[in-house]
Amino acid sequence: MAVKTEWPEEGKLVVNGPVGCADEVSNDDYRFLAVGLPAEVERLKQAGYLDAAMKACDELLAEGVTPELAACLRVERHRMGRLAQQFCVTREAALAAIRTEWPEFTEEQLDDLVARKRIDWRFIDGEQRFLDNFLDSLRVYPHEVPGLKKEEPRDIEARDAMLERMHEKGGLTCEINLKAAIDIPGATPGEMLRAWLPIPAACPQQSDIDVYDWTPGVLVAKEDAPARTAFWGSRENHSFEASYRYRIHAPYVDTLAPAPAEHVVADDTVTEDDLSQLAPHIMFTPYLIALTERVVGEVERPIDQARAIYDYITKNVDYRYQPSYAQLDCIPDGCAKSLRGDCGVMALTFITMCRIAGIPARWQSGLYVSPDYVGPHDWAMFYTDEFGWLWADCSFGSSARREGNEARRLHYFGNLDPWRMVANSQYQAELTPASNGVRWDPFDNQMGEATVEGRGCDEAEMRRSIELIEMREL
Repeated sequence: MAVKTEWPEEGKLVVNGPVGCADEVSNDDYRFLAVGLPAEVERLKQAGYLDAAMKACDELLAEGVTPELAACLRVERHRMGRLAQQFCVTREAALAAIRTEWPEFTEEQLDDLVARKRIDWRFIDGEQRFLDNFLDSLRVYPHEVPGLKKEEPRDIEARDAMLERMHEKGGLTCEINLKAAIDIPGATPGEMLRAWLPIPAACPQQSDIDVYDWTPGVLVAKEDAPARTAFWGSRENHSFEASYRYRIHAPYVDTLAPAPAEHVVADDTVTEDDLSQLAPHIMFTPYLIALTERVVGEVERPIDQARAIYDYITKNVDYRYQPSYAQLDCIPDGCAKSLRGDCGVMALTFITMCRIAGIPARWQSGLYVSPDYVGPHDWAMFYTDEFGWLWADCSFGSSARREGNEARRLHYFGNLDPWRMVANSQYQAELTPASNGVRWDPFDNQMGEATVEGRGCDEAEMRRSIELIEMREL
């Protein structure tokens, strides 16, 4: 079975229309979120009068504004059009959902959870609405909601045993075989449907990659693509699959010991991008600059500066499920102020604070692959002259602190584990070929994206899955 190598005509990027067309929003427009809405429009948005705010955006675009403000208006209008889909749970529905499991739960307890930032909310049509998966977020901290059913238990003992073997052997290697799928059941026959599934990319810890089975018509991106994908363009199919295997090695480095004679990552390349801002999220805001200076303090060694940043995040930021990143403003600044976030939010905060401190840092993302669970995950890389490129997983460090496992928290500064699949080595990287519609996640790709006749699909319109076929430790 041969992999298709030529670019299909349907896969070419559709160029956006002229500035001022509200319906011609592009992924690139997200770079201009920091421009900000005019005050009168921002007030409407924050009050939850979304229809009025979107109408105000249309009127300003029709009048003609600067290209930068036009881009901000287009993308803000697009975000508001999707906001109510995610923040869709009314106060009454939230109470009812909790009381289904915890009948004695009171309105005062709900107010307390909201006041302590345990439930994410927005105003929609002037009414407080909660995030659709707010219950899942509450279950992360069961002691705060003792009347709710607990999360399905994960095999933490198996993970800790694997980490012990890593320490004993100086690293571990796994061979992993996965099957990914994406289905857009609502697509009408004859409509041009495009789909992108993330697949393993060449990176310091990943090799021997083999995409060995797929739905016909696939276009596989180069191994070193910053957001590697398998792509299809079809007017007939609405379901696509790809199976792949790869080898992943997780070295172990004790960052409290003297640096090893050789760096675990042979390539010591550091680029300007590893130290730069990247709008709209990796931004050196006044608050992040002040916070980084306070956290790093008088620490001199770069490895200890990075450790101080990691310690601050893992000891202070609590894990909470987030809306799609397309709905979030400058993510690290928001995380630093709220002390709440998920894996990607924490990774971006670590990367931004490292860059502010002059420590090169990068993004990696893809999947966490354990014997009993496979799902999206994000983490970071950072560089020091002593140790070269190493890794930091602030989310796993934060969860280890939550569980009282200091050894595991310390492990995830400098190290990962071999239970991963790396698809993305750059934040905000373009897909291959470039998406011809606004992506559900314009910044990362862990489970797949799709467009129908040039319109980006919402999460609810896509059925995406990942299946573990085999994993063995070498």
